[in-house]
Amino acid sequence: MNTAPETTPDTTFSATPGTAPVPASQEAQDEAITLCAELIRFDTSNPTSNERASAEWVVARLAEAGIASELIESAPGRASVIARIPGRDRDRGALLLHGHLDVVPADAREWQVPPFSGEIRDGYLWGRGAIDMKDTLAVMLATARHFARTGTKPSRDLVLAFLADEEAGGKLGAHWLVEHRPELFAGVTEAIGEGGGFSFAIDDTRRLYPIENAQRGMAWMELTATGRAGHGSSPNDENAVTDLAHTVTRIGRETFPIRLIEPVRALLHEAARLYGTHFDENDIENSLTRLGPVADFIQVVLRNSANPTMFSAGYQTNVIPGKATARIDARFLPGHEQELLDTIDRLLPPTITRQWINHDIAMETTFEGPLVDAMRHAIQTEDPHGHPVPYCNPGGTDAKAFTHLGIRCYGFKALKLPHDLDYGRLFHATDERVPLESLRFSARVMTHLWQLA
Repeated sequence: MNTAPETTPDTTFSATPGTAPVPASQEAQDEAITLCAELIRFDTSNPTSNERASAEWVVARLAEAGIASELIESAPGRASVIARIPGRDRDRGALLLHGHLDVVPADAREWQVPPFSGEIRDGYLWGRGAIDMKDTLAVMLATARHFARTGTKPSRDLVLAFLADEEAGGKLGAHWLVEHRPELFAGVTEAIGEGGGFSFAIDDTRRLYPIENAQRGMAWMELTATGRAGHGSSPNDENAVTDLAHTVTRIGRETFPIRLIEPVRALLHEAARLYGTHFDENDIENSLTRLGPVADFIQVVLRNSANPTMFSAGYQTNVIPGKATARIDARFLPGHEQELLDTIDRLLPPTITRQWINHDIAMETTFEGPLVDAMRHAIQTEDPHGHPVPYCNPGGTDAKAFTHLGIRCYGFKALKLPHDLDYGRLFHATDERVPLESLRFSARVMTHLWQLA
């Protein structure tokens, strides 16, 4: 296959001309691993646990380095931590770096290792939260402590946020803080959180680094079917379970049309260039066949989606219930929310109604400016064969809350991954793990980025 020539990274970029960034020490890189392991050992499963103990631990680790922070509870045990680090240029807008302390639950019976052990095995750190997202929190902590030890200042003020409740939509975390404590983010103009910056192999040498600058919106809904209760042995043409099951099946099998938003378009064109081919927007399906594994990776952000996830009805085998409920995890691309809702409503019969469980915005910002330049440069400094590209996150993060404060939000974890690791399938999965070398890579990139951004 023909491939396009490599582009040479712009190694002249510097937010402070003539000042070479201080590199991450080996101590900081190793500390990212040990801090991540310690964080994993806190069971912060949402909603069965809380974040208080892990938040107190974060406060202590920051205090050891002389960094003041504030622990805030939105409800008993639901704790977040905020710290502000002064930068060289106090007149510039501050940069928010955020991640969440909570994780989804894990069933230890399904894992090769105890999910809250933080065990190191075969070059990986294992445990719930290893990639979602205690790895990022550990790198934030390690980098902050490295800066404090060495007297290094970031290019501008940094606000570090270790947040509660992201896995349940952030109502007791980011959204609560934005509503009740907006002064904590005074002066912040841009933010970096989860959702991008991980490598995706093009071939044995080259990698894409999708940097999130868009997210699909969330439309979690509950469907309620009402019908005529009766005996399970009798015919019933007003069976709520039957109506709901039929409707849920129709929704789950609905294929939404492709809608090519700008971040996805840009990623596909760059992938095509690297594969030495052409991406034809008038023939998207055939163009995707020429993009190898990128086609599978990008499918989830080509269109809206709606997946049934829960179903509840009845209390006795021989009783037809008068009501049945189901929940749908629906997501919509920026600019295409109404299309999603119109489609769902078209599939609902008169006997079924819907109500919101969690309804949050889609978001998109431009892939340009000094922060984007700094992220690109930091990646290519550590990985000359890396190609940063814009990206739409198929899910949602705490960034949705911060956009309400007028903050431009990006997702950037900076993980260089083994080519044979199916990273995307580790999220919320059994045997979640992160390569040790990926954590060291992230610490190096973030140390560089904080001094340039």
